[in-house]
Amino acid sequence: MYKNFFVAVLLFSAVQANAQKAKKTVFIIADGIPADLIERLDLPNIKKIITDGSYTRMSVGGEKDGYTQTPTISAVGYNSLLTGTWVNKHNVPDNDIKAPNYNYHNIFRLLKNEYPNKKTAIFSSWTDNRTKLLGHNLSAAENLQVDTYFDGYELDTVRFKHDRAREFMHKIDEQVIVDAARTISKDAPDLSWIYLEYTDDMGHMYGDSPQFEIAIKKLDVQLGKIYDVIQLRKKKHNEDWLMIVTTDHGRDEKTGKNHGGQTARQRSTWMVSNYKPLNIYANYYRPAIVDIMPSIARFMNISLPKEVRDEVDGTPFIGEVAIAQVEANYVHGNIDLNWKALKNGGKVKIFLSTTNNFKTGGKDEYHLLQEVNVAQKHAFINIEKYPSDFYKIVLETPENTVNKWIVLNAKMK
Repeated sequence: MYKNFFVAVLLFSAVQANAQKAKKTVFIIADGIPADLIERLDLPNIKKIITDGSYTRMSVGGEKDGYTQTPTISAVGYNSLLTGTWVNKHNVPDNDIKAPNYNYHNIFRLLKNEYPNKKTAIFSSWTDNRTKLLGHNLSAAENLQVDTYFDGYELDTVRFKHDRAREFMHKIDEQVIVDAARTISKDAPDLSWIYLEYTDDMGHMYGDSPQFEIAIKKLDVQLGKIYDVIQLRKKKHNEDWLMIVTTDHGRDEKTGKNHGGQTARQRSTWMVSNYKPLNIYANYYRPAIVDIMPSIARFMNISLPKEVRDEVDGTPFIGEVAIAQVEANYVHGNIDLNWKALKNGGKVKIFLSTTNNFKTGGKDEYHLLQEVNVAQKHAFINIEKYPSDFYKIVLETPENTVNKWIVLNAKMK
């Protein structure tokens, strides 16, 4: 009897200790590396992370030839990750970043809105990642404050003298890693973004080549330094760390020098993480870069407001999900819906709106059309009383929410 009592006490204490662990996330974008190179090269630190966690191929570019088709360009990919939306929503179609739509909140804002005292950090060569994409200090982005930042090194041409071989960019990335490792070791921000550029530079200069492969191997060493710091934090402090490493785009098949298009290799990316196991969605379907934001939110216990959740294009690869891979088609005054059912039980609520006021900071009125069994996998719904050239459809389950658009008028994109 006493033995059972003490066992129960120990188990309860272990559960309580685990529940009280502080959740920390660091995500790393290593620029411009196609999935086939990550899989082919000998990268010991990446392999170590995969052994401890997981690896999956990913995609960028949205739905090819669909309303979400998104350029496979650097800043576009970063913002798709940050906001969990494609370019038709976040409005960053290139590296100029002229007019981001801050109505689609990024993961930094979502964290700060729910947990104002949690700390954020960014380590990057580009200042634009902080000032334009995150919207640091911008009223349009609710005056978001990034607590710690090391960036702008590309502007320091004295310390990092620019050279044609672009070795200065490797030196900058090395400095970014030093800053990140030191800050994480000492202060452990709750959410950190590390951006590394050198691999993309070598891809542009040399394409598929020994030089590009050497750059990726240098990246692997850098990732090992961050992973070691995280492992030490986990051992010495009561912290639960999520580490995600991914890329923003692949490269062209012919030379490996280019990107921006919609070929398979330019769209094909990857994710390495210390998290396991990935859920049924990630194991049976191809995750996308937009899935990272809602996955971080779920890990960090960030509750997405309903109006934000209804707009997110990603599906979490962490935790339970009920539906995925939704298809919507307009047929003579009806909507034909199909989805993949990832669980047998439960209901899915189907909502419809004919407006896109969220895009400009307003609210959309949604109508509940039907509530059906998830396992039904389809619904055919008459919408003649909602005539429009544009429809937003939200499928909501207790586990996850998926949205689709039907665009009958190209001007509504």
